[in-house]
Amino acid sequence: MSVEITTRDCAVLSDAELSAMADLAELCEAQFDIGYLSKAREEWVLVTDVKNDGKLTGFSFYTLERIGGTPAVIIGVLLVEKSPSARDVLYSLREGQFRKALLAFPDEDVLVGSKLIDVGAFEIFEELVDIIPQPGHKPSGEERAWARRLARRYGSENRVDDRTFVFSGIGETTGYSAYTPHVRSEAYAAFGDFFTPLSSEKNDTLIAFGWIMAEELAKFTGLDD
Repeated sequence: MSVEITTRDCAVLSDAELSAMADLAELCEAQFDIGYLSKAREEWVLVTDVKNDGKLTGFSFYTLERIGGTPAVIIGVLLVEKSPSARDVLYSLREGQFRKALLAFPDEDVLVGSKLIDVGAFEIFEELVDIIPQPGHKPSGEERAWARRLARRYGSENRVDDRTFVFSGIGETTGYSAYTPHVRSEAYAAFGDFFTPLSSEKNDTLIAFGWIMAEELAKFTGLDD
């Protein structure tokens, strides 16, 4: 199987490419229609997509930026097809994102943040450290501050509960990481309670983040030689 990972500026995405993304979202029962994706093209800076034998199997809109001086990968939208190869597609998307992060922030630890609606999507933080929220862990003041910082980047600091990390929706389509593992990992079973307060009618999401260390970032991308 031929796997192609492509990363480019969102601004160069064609309407045809957005349409293919919307078709994939519809197949995956995600909320990302052509209208929303057109707005995402304007809101985010980078897009990575994955094709297997020429077929689109996943994509992500995101940005690399410093928040208070801290390097971060902020994921606005991530979608992976529902299939036995979903995990491989997810890792290919992360490879594209992390390669850009390594080039932008060499020798630095990088925060990775996203909004989630399903516990399975915590797999996007695999091999990262200090994942928040964490079962049985009382968030520190700095961790709560990061929830507010990310919420501000996602549109409104006032809509996040910095103790539960729930980002309240207003009924409109919002970006999140739409990833369903083919086989759910028991490692994240205890994280499921974080999603209990979410209202699907309001389109609530859970803000989550973790850190990838500089040395792991280089190893993951294969650029540590």
